[in-house]
Amino acid sequence: MRRSRYFLPILRQDPKEAEIVSHRLMLRAGLVRQASAGIYSWLPFGHRVLKKIERIVREEQDRAGALEVLMPTIQSADLWRKSGRYDDYGEEMLRIKDRHDRDMLYGPTNEELITDIFRDGVRSYRELPRNLYHIQWKFRDEIRPRFGVMRGREFLMKDAYSFDLSAQAGRHSYNKMFVSYLRTFERLGLKAIPMAAETGPIGGDMSHEFIILADTGESQVYCHKDLIDMAVPGDDIDYDSDLEPVVRRWTSLYAASDDEHDPARFEREVPAEARISARGIEVGHIFFFGSKYSKPLGCVVQDGQGRNVAVESGSYGIGVSRLVGAIIEASHDGAGIIWPESVAPFKVGLINLKSGEAGTDRACDDIYAKLSNARIEVLYDDTSERAGAKFNTMDLIGLPWQLIVGPRGLADGQVELKRRSTGEAVSLSIDDALGRLSA
Repeated sequence: MRRSRYFLPILRQDPKEAEIVSHRLMLRAGLVRQASAGIYSWLPFGHRVLKKIERIVREEQDRAGALEVLMPTIQSADLWRKSGRYDDYGEEMLRIKDRHDRDMLYGPTNEELITDIFRDGVRSYRELPRNLYHIQWKFRDEIRPRFGVMRGREFLMKDAYSFDLSAQAGRHSYNKMFVSYLRTFERLGLKAIPMAAETGPIGGDMSHEFIILADTGESQVYCHKDLIDMAVPGDDIDYDSDLEPVVRRWTSLYAASDDEHDPARFEREVPAEARISARGIEVGHIFFFGSKYSKPLGCVVQDGQGRNVAVESGSYGIGVSRLVGAIIEASHDGAGIIWPESVAPFKVGLINLKSGEAGTDRACDDIYAKLSNARIEVLYDDTSERAGAKFNTMDLIGLPWQLIVGPRGLADGQVELKRRSTGEAVSLSIDDALGRLSA
């Protein structure tokens, strides 16, 4: 993509309303613009990141055996009244009426609706287990939306829901999502630590939140430092095998956020030199709540003896849009964003230091064509801005690689290839630079 044809509204100054790094950089780098309090429009640059994250989340859900559906944003209040949550959920839920005076709501979550769908579609234990997920916009009317997409009112979320015949089988479904989350966040360039958590308005008696460490995190967290370096299950993980040992290994070491923190236990179980006390950002949350929703909504199947049994369920959420902010909080420097390659909107920023000069234009056009033909995503800065402004923009938007082409280097048959994360820059021939980017 040529920058001269791209919509990338860069801000040179920090917006006054931005309180944290990710909000500031998302506005400055042209990822989003605020539409109203806690609600954002996603511009082309931010939308590319959002879709990259969504793709990784979807691939790991599919790998774990979950099946994708798509539920509406607007739900009937009747289902929520049956479950007992319509009045309990609080003012965060946006309640509305349609033209026929029917009570509706903008879904903050989907336990009721997915249980209703499953109830109407499955009758026999032979059709279990199942896990259904979707990636859809949610709305929670936060009393004080802040920190940009980190605590907005409208957000994109992956929510999955498991259905099993027994609590034991439900635990296996829970473990599958536990492992899937570890893999998902690693692919996003994040180290997420699972921590025991409160179940809140979702309910249930088993819950973990996945937290990344960041100085600007919303909550205080405490954990054993060995969790930071613990290896995540690889591509060869068998989701149909017993995953309990994997989960046990990750939960055997102390890890808790503020709500669940036990100072005495922390000091007793974790040696002083291994204690980590830091700020953290929640990027995922999983729950097992058994028959909390299946019983009031009549979601039952017949077991092997012909008896009606209420299904056992769990729910599993990942804040897709929130992750954009979380990744920036975890990966930035004083100059701007540093995107992990897996979610970067473009892999390479191609910088023409002398746009309008025949030699550099010709070389850049050739490089741009070769990168594009090799299916390497490239943002080509072909504008007439000064070199310093181009460098500042590229550092701000944080693409993993910068390929810098100028008349002086070309005279020696060289271009400069810079890795954004380290600042390391090397002079190479054009063919060698293209070879490195293609590797």
